Amino acid sequence: MIKREDLTLSDVEEGWIAKNQEIYTDYLRRAQREGMEKLITYLEEETDFFLCPASTRFHGNYAGGLCEHSLHVLERLTHHMGDALFKERIANVSMNTAIITALLHDVCKTNLYTVELRNRKINGNWQQVPFFAVADDYPYGHGEKSVDIIRNFIDLTDEEKFAIRWHMGYTEPKEVWGSLDAAIEKYPLVLALHEADLEASKFLDRTVST
Repeated sequence: MIKREDLTLSDVEEGWIAKNQEIYTDYLRRAQREGMEKLITYLEEETDFFLCPASTRFHGNYAGGLCEHSLHVLERLTHHMGDALFKERIANVSMNTAIITALLHDVCKTNLYTVELRNRKINGNWQQVPFFAVADDYPYGHGEKSVDIIRNFIDLTDEEKFAIRWHMGYTEPKEVWGSLDAAIEKYPLVLALHEADLEASKFLDRTVST
């Protein structure tokens, strides 16, 4: 778990993280799902969700990256809800469901990372610098883990469970593609969320050199 004292954040970075947290929790409250306040309290007080990265080396690999990525996924998912390709297929998806699936799909990454030190040459001198590393003490899959955590606080519809479980799409092992195809056929939101996740990670999230 990443703690604030593990990080060296500028006032600008602190302000950016706080603003994204405010936007994120405001969206969750709009979903008006019973138990949501308990989930928000959990994220704020018992996890590093608003401090942790979205990955260690790729998209969102900086403090606050996971929250930013989740907001980007919501942006892209709501876009798909109005575009020609997905509009009819996910016409019955409510904004509440869009918020819950987009903002919570990667909650499995909370308390997943730690901050460690490694040597790096800076201006000709070797210095110890912090970097993010994985320390998973709850190895329960990815989408499955997100669903498991969320259901401790709020109920999910079957469509929401399927979308979050399968949001990794065809990056899943080929052995489960048959089940993935069936999930998409049953709930097209599965593919819409996967597409939104890809677009956010490839086109909207930043990657910083480490």
